[in-house]
Amino acid sequence: MKDPGNDNMESSANTETASRSFTWTSRDGLTLSGREWGASGKDASRHPTILCLTGLSRNTRDFNDIAAYLQNSGYHVIALDYRGRGASAWDPEWHNYALPVEGHDIDDAIEFLGLKRFAVLGTSRGGLHAMAMTHRYDADRMVGVILNDVGPHLEMKAIHRIAASIGKKMDYPDFEAVAEHMEHTLGAQFPSFSKQDWLKLSRQLASPRDSGGCVIDYDPALAHTLVGWDDGSPTPDIWPLFEGLGKIPVLIIHGEMSDLLSRETCEKMLTVHPGARLITVRGQGHAPVLWDQETQQEIAAFLDRLSA
Repeated sequence: MKDPGNDNMESSANTETASRSFTWTSRDGLTLSGREWGASGKDASRHPTILCLTGLSRNTRDFNDIAAYLQNSGYHVIALDYRGRGASAWDPEWHNYALPVEGHDIDDAIEFLGLKRFAVLGTSRGGLHAMAMTHRYDADRMVGVILNDVGPHLEMKAIHRIAASIGKKMDYPDFEAVAEHMEHTLGAQFPSFSKQDWLKLSRQLASPRDSGGCVIDYDPALAHTLVGWDDGSPTPDIWPLFEGLGKIPVLIIHGEMSDLLSRETCEKMLTVHPGARLITVRGQGHAPVLWDQETQQEIAAFLDRLSA
């Protein structure tokens, strides 16, 4: 793998904290992208690096706020765009938009970046990756996991909702139109969001086009990966993956309005992993956006306990 040397610097959303983009090359030759928020302060060396993994169709901008908060608390933060999402190249073969292939990409990024000790913050699909990673990394290297609104049992109604929207509408005349569409489709998940909140979310989801307007930031072929979920087939048994987390600290973030992660599943997760901590984000569904100070403080407090 190689780094083409992209050191573009830009400010994180709503902060003056700088981050930089970077790229690496996958095993099959795709240029993949990530974003890094460098650590600062005298305590930075004792903290683990925080590796942020996104939801199914999301990108690194989802972590702008929490990454900036953690950076200001002395943490080194990395976020990755899966292939076909964000600034990463699209794969000509949509079958490669799969957890095992993405897992190889994540492992390669970890080696490329030389991460010796890290914790994973995984939102939705990113949490599935985090659970799988505990079977590939020992507890001295991967020292903690934060699961953002995901667990070993997924509610089918949410999967059907997501499958019905992925790849259906990609182009919009402006960010305001994206915000209106998001409010229409996700309003039940985030009933307390203001117009400004929806506009902020739209800028995380979409990018401007040089020709005008904006486009949602993923390959619409991603929709093919969810076709099989529409036939009423049962969800796979993910509990063995979750049980692998028993050797490391876990923080579970549950959206109060979530239709993907139920309260019942959260309670069972605490039974299986009695050392895990559960927090609920009020008024938010799938998945909590990690913008609010209370949630950010909970995340930082959990990570502080992992510091050497």
